[in-house]
Amino acid sequence: MSSQRDKPFFVGYLPIPKQLVAFLGVFAVCFVAGLGLAALALSSTQDDPGDGAFQWGAPFEETGFLELRPYPVFRTTGAEGGAPKTYMLTGQGKRGVFDQARENQGVAVTVRGVPVKRGDLTMVQVGGVTQVEDAEGAFDMSEPVPLGRWRLSGEICDGKCYAGAMRPGRGLAHKACADLCITGGIPPVFVSTGPVAGRNFFLMTDANGNVMGDEIKDLLALYVEIEGDVERLDDLLVFKADMDTARVLR
Repeated sequence: MSSQRDKPFFVGYLPIPKQLVAFLGVFAVCFVAGLGLAALALSSTQDDPGDGAFQWGAPFEETGFLELRPYPVFRTTGAEGGAPKTYMLTGQGKRGVFDQARENQGVAVTVRGVPVKRGDLTMVQVGGVTQVEDAEGAFDMSEPVPLGRWRLSGEICDGKCYAGAMRPGRGLAHKACADLCITGGIPPVFVSTGPVAGRNFFLMTDANGNVMGDEIKDLLALYVEIEGDVERLDDLLVFKADMDTARVLR
């Protein structure tokens, strides 16, 4: 029978006993592998943050008109005479561009900035606005086209973060940030689980086409169902949400 003196014992300032080296090696490998498996299992339960991101390599610069509908949007005839396009706009940080839109409303301008893009959702972070003389006649902006009344299910997000300024830009983990962004003037976007006219992203207003108020704060980052009218503004869909019909689904 071996004595206690023959058993290996680790002392911090002495070399590791040979009998413990194999044990520690196996333990270290199993421990690291266990952490990796735990991280994989945890990440698999998270929602896909999507491929949204700032398009730093493709800066935005186009000429068109700024309008309040009711959030600031920038309307152009499209690149090289293509189809008209309407872009939602954001300022730096968690701020909108209401001041720039009011100052330049109805005047042709060149907008410079950085696109934030996720799928077919594009928001432009405005870096500068310059008025353009004698360009008004080059633009013939159409009126919105009604697409009827719809009942949509999905999530209310702030358009900038969801488009890619933050990942993830949706869900309960992002609720406080979405509240700050929308309060600061960044347009809210309704992300629908089902498409309307091929689109799942909608600039969101109240039922009368006005800026959303505090009524959406308790519904941010939740899975909700809301009825309202949808209209097309060039390639952008606008959801005039009747908040009296809103209900949380889960």
